[in-house]
Amino acid sequence: MRNVADLAVLEPVAPGRDQAPVDTQPSFRPDIEGLRAVAVLLVVAAHAGVPGLSGGYVGVDVFFVISGFLITSLLLREAGRRGRISVLGFYRRRAVRLLPAAAVVLVATLIAARIWLPTVRLGEYCRDALSAAAYVANLRFAAIGTDYLSADRPPSPFQHFWSLAVEEQFYLVWPLLILAAAHLWRRRRPLATVLAVLVVVSFVLSVTETARSAPWAYFGPHTRAWELGAGALLALGIVRLHRTPKALAWAGLAAIVVAAVVFDDATAYPGWRALLPVAGAVAVIAAGGNRLLELRPMQTVGRLSYGWYLWHWPVLLIVPIGSGVAKALLALGLAWATYRWVENPLRHRPALRAAGLSFGAALSATVGVVAVTLALLPHAVPAGARRADLRQTLASSAHPAQDLAAAIEASRRLGPLPANLTPALTRAARDRPRVWTDGCHADVPVTTAPAGCFYGDPAGTETVVLFGDSHAAQWFPALDRLATERRWRLVELTKTSCSAADVPLWHDTLKREYTECTAFHRSAIARITALRPALVVVGSSFNYRPAHPAADLAGQWRAAWDRTFAELRGSGARVAAIADTPYMGGSVPECLAEPANAGHAANCTRSRRSTVRGPEQRRVFFGYDVIDPTPWFCTDACPAVIGNLLVYRDSNHMTTTYARALAPLLGARLR
Repeated sequence: MRNVADLAVLEPVAPGRDQAPVDTQPSFRPDIEGLRAVAVLLVVAAHAGVPGLSGGYVGVDVFFVISGFLITSLLLREAGRRGRISVLGFYRRRAVRLLPAAAVVLVATLIAARIWLPTVRLGEYCRDALSAAAYVANLRFAAIGTDYLSADRPPSPFQHFWSLAVEEQFYLVWPLLILAAAHLWRRRRPLATVLAVLVVVSFVLSVTETARSAPWAYFGPHTRAWELGAGALLALGIVRLHRTPKALAWAGLAAIVVAAVVFDDATAYPGWRALLPVAGAVAVIAAGGNRLLELRPMQTVGRLSYGWYLWHWPVLLIVPIGSGVAKALLALGLAWATYRWVENPLRHRPALRAAGLSFGAALSATVGVVAVTLALLPHAVPAGARRADLRQTLASSAHPAQDLAAAIEASRRLGPLPANLTPALTRAARDRPRVWTDGCHADVPVTTAPAGCFYGDPAGTETVVLFGDSHAAQWFPALDRLATERRWRLVELTKTSCSAADVPLWHDTLKREYTECTAFHRSAIARITALRPALVVVGSSFNYRPAHPAADLAGQWRAAWDRTFAELRGSGARVAAIADTPYMGGSVPECLAEPANAGHAANCTRSRRSTVRGPEQRRVFFGYDVIDPTPWFCTDACPAVIGNLLVYRDSNHMTTTYARALAPLLGARLR
């Protein structure tokens, strides 16, 4: 392994003038310990809702730089001291250092979630914990983040494990890359060149992916590797660590704090903006010392930073009482206890260090056993008596609107859930129209209206088009039933978060203009014109904002809808517009599954006034001849359950079951 040893020696330079081997640096850097404190304080403050620090998530970027620097320095010191690098030894040390505290937090969070969080998501939380234990949580949360139907769910108490997964994925590759370089070159510079290329590629991917898919940009290992790589380059000696002005550390700290203050949840991140905190962290480490960071309180917080990071997020999400700051301090106490009785004792035991991988596997297996056990335990929400099936009542009624109003009024003070609740709370999220699974409801990246997508009676002589966003698509079950009964050929042209109004929109997740929606709108209108339908049913959420808001917002929406209706009528079709449905303010199935709401479903009832979104758009829309569906959901209050039917699968989309039950009422308005 001689080549590996050579990696620990810099190319010949006169030491002491402007560069020195990193290996001569002390293994413990108090300024870096203090920088850990800065990073964790920013992250915790942002999550706890401390005013002025909404961009504190940049602390994770600082952690990445620190980790890249320290781990690379450790590997290079090992090579210089022993003449080789033990990859297995490296992984053993990582397992003993990280997994004990992580396993304690994972198990404790699972148990707390079972007690205090809605049981309807317990299975999902168990899968989250398993992904965290396997260090693939970032991949899971990136995939979930691209699912529009999960957008309004509260975050998982395990979501913060994504950053640990990114680190471990990087370190699966980095020691092997050092070994490979050792067999090809005898010096560090070629290895640094390879790493620099990887850093540049990862940074470019971060910029492009942030514009394309915000969840994958934020959680993806390919978009974050450059931040760890920046620290690794620093350790390889690309930045000269000696005779660096001490003022550089202050400039670096200022850059980190500015990023935390200026950035917020609306910032497209990471992208090029992550350069600010990453460059700041590099500057602090390169400076080699800072009195503020070396103060005793900063050293203490830095020492507890790993445990505090692990505990703070589940405590903030699960503990039912206390302010964000109080919960953060509670998490700090738990971090101290974990450090005192778990982290520190275990990592100094030689036997555990020798059996690190087996010990780590046992800890991960323990988390798996707890997760599976909790998932298998009964956790149904208590139910009361059976209620009359609302579907049958409306289907056979001579006056369905009156019967539905009576059912709504009777349900507003509901106690226990009906024993025949349909769909069950655990199935609610999956009770959505089939257009989501067969590719006819377009997702965010789609720019062209799909071909085909015929429903109802494909051989029907009259064509009906359903056009709009997901609030149009939620009416598909009712329209599909009507189309079958009336022998219509139904065509579905809907797209996620894409209003039928002809106006460029802002997309909150993409954090930019929703150009894909504009392109889809043009394509859909062209297809409708070619189809020459007898009827176009338009539906849309009112929860939008234009990409370029005008001073007269109502006038801007009026002009947008005028253009849409003129384009649709130009196809020769009659246009039936359905106004937006109520918003319940939070996931209805989760509200009903809250332990505090067991036996009190009426706790999830909302006032009619509180469920209205987009008042400017609503006023404009009602200037046309529209169908107002609000009386099908509310009297002066809007229950979460009507009769025996669960009304919503999330906070604002109907269940397929309830939509199909409304077919008689919608059909009466479409004659």
